Amino acid sequence: MTGDQRKKLIILMINMFIAIGSFGIIIPILPAYLESINQGGMAAGLMIAIFAGAQLVFSPIAGKWADDYGRRSMIIYGLFGLTVSSFVFYFFDSIWMLYLSRVIGGIGAALLIPAIFAYVADITSFEQRARGNSFISAAMSFGIVVGPGIGGFLADFGLKAPFLISAVVSLFAVFFSVALLKEPERAKQPAGTERPAEESMMKKLARSVTMPYFIPLVITLVMSFGLMAYESVLGLFVDNEFGASPQDIALMVTSTGVVSVIVQLFVVDRIVTKYGEGKVLNAFLAVAALGFFISLFAGNYWVFFGISLMIFCATSILRPVLNTLISKMAGNEQGFAMGMNNMYMSIGNVLGPTCAGLLYDVNIFYPFMLGLVLLAVTLGITIVWQKRSVKQKVLSS
Repeated sequence: MTGDQRKKLIILMINMFIAIGSFGIIIPILPAYLESINQGGMAAGLMIAIFAGAQLVFSPIAGKWADDYGRRSMIIYGLFGLTVSSFVFYFFDSIWMLYLSRVIGGIGAALLIPAIFAYVADITSFEQRARGNSFISAAMSFGIVVGPGIGGFLADFGLKAPFLISAVVSLFAVFFSVALLKEPERAKQPAGTERPAEESMMKKLARSVTMPYFIPLVITLVMSFGLMAYESVLGLFVDNEFGASPQDIALMVTSTGVVSVIVQLFVVDRIVTKYGEGKVLNAFLAVAALGFFISLFAGNYWVFFGISLMIFCATSILRPVLNTLISKMAGNEQGFAMGMNNMYMSIGNVLGPTCAGLLYDVNIFYPFMLGLVLLAVTLGITIVWQKRSVKQKVLSS
């Protein structure tokens, strides 16, 4: 890469780190804060579901806007949306204003993230693209890991301190991008050509049912559902059951993030090469289901901490394995397949926290029981699907 490419990539990485990290800052104090305004599991679940829902709905529009109005503008507007979201969270205690802040934040993320990856595509060659995207993904992972740790530290200065710092840091990123980020050069579309008509979301979902990788898509949805359901009530649960402090929650979230990054960097490729996607998929679906099961019997914070590490480790292996499996089965329709993969994951990200929040207010163990049942059923379906696939290959050969 040239010096100019590296400079632009570093600016994008800083923006992504700030955007993801500033949201992560507030995670450790959410349980105590929601309790202070007399809210429980449903509010915690909706905080995540509303953000994910707004991001899901606006991402296709944002992608088109990034093409029509430029990457730089969408990145700046996206960061500004995240800044407004954090300021609303800081200045208001009304639950409806907090939900509004999550809508604004979700739209901001929808504008920001596709524009950053599109920017990377504009400034890199085809051969450099994977490396460029890996740097951006690393910045995302680093933000996920560092943000909650900072939030746990800031909680000592008051429950609302992380919200204010999050807003100020995001605002800094807006000014930073206005000053330093330039619009990249793009290949111009030939005059007189029009983009092909875009299929509706419902048509895409209907078409995905007929694809050979439909079962892996369903597994992606269930895994996202279970993981986000678990994450959305995790802080509330350890606070309620074990009296965990914001620092304890920060330690748990940061540790699981570190483990996930390490596993994806050094473990996934080795075990897939040795055992194949099918066996790894079955094994770690079983590990995740086992984690949900034994979480029902955790007697203290440290036991639950260990169980959480096991669950996050399993899902950090499952996600790239599923991506690879879908990609291999997609043939020439890589774009459609990866788009569907993201859509199914987003649906799980919306439904999981919503259901978990509702169930948590009925019984704090119900979200884990739901995740266990869904993972167990999915494991059974996966085993049957793999056996049928093997049988069809034998018959066709």
